Amino acid sequence: MTKFLPVVEKFHSLQGEGFHSGKSAFFVRLAGCKVGCKWCDTKQSWDSTKFPLLSIQTLLHEITEAKNQGAAFIVLTGGEPLQHNLDDFCKIIKDKNDFSKQNPIKVHIETSGVNSMSGFYDWITLSPKRHKPPKDYFLRRSNEIKIIINDKEDIEFANEMRRKVLDIEKSTQKIYEKKFFIQPAWNNSKGFALAIEFAKRNPNWSLSLQTHKYLSIQ
Repeated sequence: MTKFLPVVEKFHSLQGEGFHSGKSAFFVRLAGCKVGCKWCDTKQSWDSTKFPLLSIQTLLHEITEAKNQGAAFIVLTGGEPLQHNLDDFCKIIKDKNDFSKQNPIKVHIETSGVNSMSGFYDWITLSPKRHKPPKDYFLRRSNEIKIIINDKEDIEFANEMRRKVLDIEKSTQKIYEKKFFIQPAWNNSKGFALAIEFAKRNPNWSLSLQTHKYLSIQ
């Protein structure tokens, strides 16, 4: 059982990326990641031993306060949040929702999809990396797929991920409703140009930007 989690930071802000961009959210950034993207903008989160362990009950208290202050949902991010078993965390949130009934706390997660699934979520953002592709489970069950664009190889990877989703749908004879986003890496002019041109030419994809950075907020 996992009653404590290593937390890098937690804060109430606006979701800056993807389908829910612009909405009020409470972020919990968990420490620990073995994916190792060279362009990662949160490399300080990779080593989980450098951050304090917080109890799930403490996090629940802060999440509830943020909910009362207007947060539409919580976002578990990292690092790689699924490096930890999140069954207990999600169960405690569910128990809280079952008790209060009205206005439940919604749980979103952002993951690279390299680890096994734990917990249960209202929204799954899959951000796969070409050097460590995701498990097929996440290609099926994610609500949105967001590819970070640094160079042309990332464009090819985006096409590959969509083809895999379509292949899975064909083999299972089931349509998995999801949104597809490409997002240029921050301060990468080549990535910006590639992402914009790709979005213009591919109507099944939308452009995502890190709007929180433009707004100078967390």
